[in-house]
Amino acid sequence: MINFRYHVVSLTAVFMALAIGLVLGTTALNGAIADSLRDQVSGLGQQNQEYRDRINHLEDDVASREAFATAIAPALLDNRLGGDRVLLLSTPSGNDYVDEVVDMLTTADATIAGRIELKDKFMDPAFNDELLDLAHLSLPASVTGTLPINTDGVEASSALLAAVLLDHNPPVALADTQSVLAAYKSQGYLNVAKDVTTSAEVAVLIAGPPATDKEAPRKNLAVVALVDQFDQAGNIVVAATSDAGTGNVVAELRGDPRLRTNVSTVDNVSTPQGRLVTALAVVNQIAGRPGHYGIGAGATLLPKTTP
Repeated sequence: MINFRYHVVSLTAVFMALAIGLVLGTTALNGAIADSLRDQVSGLGQQNQEYRDRINHLEDDVASREAFATAIAPALLDNRLGGDRVLLLSTPSGNDYVDEVVDMLTTADATIAGRIELKDKFMDPAFNDELLDLAHLSLPASVTGTLPINTDGVEASSALLAAVLLDHNPPVALADTQSVLAAYKSQGYLNVAKDVTTSAEVAVLIAGPPATDKEAPRKNLAVVALVDQFDQAGNIVVAATSDAGTGNVVAELRGDPRLRTNVSTVDNVSTPQGRLVTALAVVNQIAGRPGHYGIGAGATLLPKTTP
């Protein structure tokens, strides 16, 4: 008869054998897995290094292109805008690029007629009625028949600003222009970054990304309405940071059958190339050759120029 001690010794031997088998099997399996993982890590490391090399190459290429655009600007722009009067407008998101655009315009020998920074309040639908009243109250007696017959404050105010800032027939007295600007500045709708000293042959609107808050659709359409009124009054070029995003002013203008044939657009003003092209676009806009430039769909990299 098998006693209890025999059962204990037998079971102990079985469990020891299982434990030894698990240890030996796991050790062998871990070796294969470890080798495979090491190979994968090594491959991923090599791939990541290749990606880093590509990124560094692309960054160097972009830097070279930007340096080239800056270096060639004096030769390419020399006297292209000899004395032509250019007004600078900017939205809050476009203010950071104004100085560089001015540099390109002055390199082309343009006369900067003034610099106006629009405030968020100008595009805010909450101030529509106030903006509409301000347009009618600020309208000089010498400027007649310029305000749209509707209740859109942005359209009315944009029409008034276009009338006093761009060339107008009959000419608007500089005192009337400054009176209108003072009225809008005092109510927080704009800032005069550089005094307006004369009317302009062309306006350049510089914009950044579109608005994204809950009132974004109406705010972004307000920028398009501003461009529309300046287009009706004279020449305007719109330079933005891209043509992407819902409500982007460049995309909206390029998609409008009427405005796309009248207004020039640039979609990469955040780069030296874009700012160089903006100056060339102004040249062509004054000459009656509007176009769409940059890297967006349907745009050409550079406008055609004549000596």
